[in-house]
Amino acid sequence: MVRILGIMRNIFVLICALCAYILPSSACTNFIVGKQASADGSVFCTYNADDYGMFIGLCHFPAGKHSKDEMRKVVNWDTHEYRGEIPEAPETYNVIGNINEFQVTIGETTYGGREEMVDTTGILDYGSLIYIALQRSKTAREAIAVMTSLAETYGYNSEGETFTICDPNEAWIMEMMGCGSDRKASKNRVVWVAMRIPDNAICAHANQSRIGSFNMKDKKNILFSKNVVDYARANGWFSGKDNEFSWKEAYAKPDFQGRRFCDARVWAFFNHFSDDFSRYLPWALGKDPDAEDMPLWIVPNRKVSMADIRECMRDHYEGTPLSLDQDLAQGLWETPYRPTPLTFEVDGKKYFNERPTSTQQTGFSYISQMRSWLPREIGGVLWFGNDDGNMVAYTPVYCGNTVQPECYNTPGADAVTFSDKNAYWVCNWVSNMVYPRYSQMFPSLKEVRDSLERSYDACQADVEEKAKVMYAADKSAALKFLNDYSNEKAQQMLDRWKQLAVYLIVKYNDMAVKPEKDGKFERTPAGIGARVKRPGYSDYSRRALVKQTGDKFAIPE
Repeated sequence: MVRILGIMRNIFVLICALCAYILPSSACTNFIVGKQASADGSVFCTYNADDYGMFIGLCHFPAGKHSKDEMRKVVNWDTHEYRGEIPEAPETYNVIGNINEFQVTIGETTYGGREEMVDTTGILDYGSLIYIALQRSKTAREAIAVMTSLAETYGYNSEGETFTICDPNEAWIMEMMGCGSDRKASKNRVVWVAMRIPDNAICAHANQSRIGSFNMKDKKNILFSKNVVDYARANGWFSGKDNEFSWKEAYAKPDFQGRRFCDARVWAFFNHFSDDFSRYLPWALGKDPDAEDMPLWIVPNRKVSMADIRECMRDHYEGTPLSLDQDLAQGLWETPYRPTPLTFEVDGKKYFNERPTSTQQTGFSYISQMRSWLPREIGGVLWFGNDDGNMVAYTPVYCGNTVQPECYNTPGADAVTFSDKNAYWVCNWVSNMVYPRYSQMFPSLKEVRDSLERSYDACQADVEEKAKVMYAADKSAALKFLNDYSNEKAQQMLDRWKQLAVYLIVKYNDMAVKPEKDGKFERTPAGIGARVKRPGYSDYSRRALVKQTGDKFAIPE
């Protein structure tokens, strides 16, 4: 029986790898909120998993007991290549998405750093580390210990990575890099540092190394590899005193792209919760080499709510100097999205697009809510969406769930196979109608999105209270109740999104707008559709067109 369970466990590893199809490698965003900084005492952390062409669902690893000789296959999260095996843990915990049954949540963003530090001989990549740690950890500190010990033992083959590692009581940020492939040149396999975010603070990272200097004497809140300074010093990247050492200056010095494309997203997040964060705007703009760097965390000017976090996940720099309105690239319908790649050339000169938090490249997005005062399987909720966070309604997935909604784990659907049973494809179907005609169509999407999320918020307290009562009498019944509720809401969202898709094509067909009354399309007394409205150009588009064409389209007086 143990051997059979081991075989099943390896099958689940491969299934989760297949779910990942094309995976986030260098374009993600994480936000972190300490329990005293949140409005309700939750620890929040978020993840936009962004990549080009990504198809991905909600993975699941079941809890299990394993024999001493059982091995765990390691398949690279990005490339799907088999890398080797490591011993399985005696016991593993239930994992749904990026949260486990103890509410431990792990996210990431890739910053790259020094290429020569990548250990091509290592077995473990950043994605494998995340899911293995989730299966083996009851706390964030345990997860850090698991990740660092495994990487040191078996090697780490990814680029520089920033990890968000949280539980209901603590929030941590950890940065890790390999020590190259030459074992003679380095006795260690990895170099790393982890810092606890103060409970009253918020933090963020977005593909640029964020940890600078740190107090090596603060053993309670700062953890690091023994070689963290010596490795940089041995390679000639640092020559000062230990207390002068800066992780990112040594291993991943910020350049223009690291600041403008990456740290700017962090700046925008902090800017939502600061009375005057404009002092750090020159850093985010990336062009001033003497600009003041941002702090790793700040104490917000108000308590951060779930609604606040949702809005931050949907941010396009609105209301800031980096906003994506009032230029030609917004098109006729004022979209805050830009085509990729981020850089382009005109007559040999390089230019760029802004890169906000909300992007069309998002494969999945989540907000993890971790609460210490509730039974652990009730306190942890992964609010999940299978597309750009701005274009989805986040549905609840409880951390004790063992069965994914069909829409987040659809047989037969993949990056080149559409399925109307699959949330990724249905949500992308809708969002790709909205992107090019944003100002016209997005209000309709937003109305449906916000209505669904308000309904989830309204139900949450009652659902969890019922689950708590059930939990005291029959834990398994309570967990099934929450699992059924989660899956029901996800499937309802999918059905509502299909209705939205049909509504949008009828309402906005041919760039016109069909009038409605009392929630129904109007008809003439004869029964045909009422005459459509033709909104034409926005004021900005009209003026931009005339500025470009002069009198070419002017009507003679």
